[in-house]
Amino acid sequence: MIDTDATTAFDTAERAMWSGRTRAYAHGFAPLCAHPVPALLDAAGVGRGTRVLDVGTGTGAAALAALERGALVHAVDADPGMAAEAGRRGVSACVAALPGLPFADGVFDAVVGNFVLNHVGRPRAALTELRRVLRPGGRLAVTLWVARRGAGQDLLGRALAEGGAVPPAYLPRLHPDEDFPRTPEGVAGLLAGDGFHGVEAHEPSWDHLTTAGEWWGAAAGGVATVGLVLTAQDPETVVRVRRAYDRLCAPFVTGPSRSTGDARRLALPHVAVLASGTWAAPAA
Repeated sequence: MIDTDATTAFDTAERAMWSGRTRAYAHGFAPLCAHPVPALLDAAGVGRGTRVLDVGTGTGAAALAALERGALVHAVDADPGMAAEAGRRGVSACVAALPGLPFADGVFDAVVGNFVLNHVGRPRAALTELRRVLRPGGRLAVTLWVARRGAGQDLLGRALAEGGAVPPAYLPRLHPDEDFPRTPEGVAGLLAGDGFHGVEAHEPSWDHLTTAGEWWGAAAGGVATVGLVLTAQDPETVVRVRRAYDRLCAPFVTGPSRSTGDARRLALPHVAVLASGTWAAPAA
């Protein structure tokens, strides 16, 4: 039996995590999350005239890319600041949180969710809601972070550990009954179990190009779980974490300049999963 109190607590913690952090996200982790967007839209079959819903739009990367393809796009995000920023950039966006979307059944040809299933307390219910708003024959495509991590994904986490950071008790924790294997096979099974056909899943990998200062700044701004951990530490611990971070950056420094400090350019290897499928409604 699902613990509804636990799932509510997870969702509440997630909402608090992102509240007021739109700017920090836009300047730090948003470029990272935008990398798989072209492949995500391809997997969803997004083209001219496609009616698309972008769920968890953030600052609007996937929605804007779909608009550039000539699609008819709506977007939602659970955080008002994110939805407002996407709207400022030209996206038709509103505030809504899974598993409750303000749309009728079967109104979209394609639904995309770029790194959103990681952030809901009831991923299966969220997936069912995404299916609900798809027309029969419509396509769903999602990305999320998986168990196999690139070395760059662990950079901040290793720095936190070496600096002696202690995770706060209020971190979002998914109830075990709601979890699923964070692998291509596990995500594909999640989609297939919800009635999607022709499900495909693979692991895109890439080097995220950033700077030492930009990458640190996202965490220091409290963005995502790593940001919650960092900003919960006392000043002395933060200093130790930063020292560890500066040292651990060395293997990822790239480009002609290997100067010290925030000007260092980094290439951080990352791995995700991209899964897609077609909704085939049961015969009447």
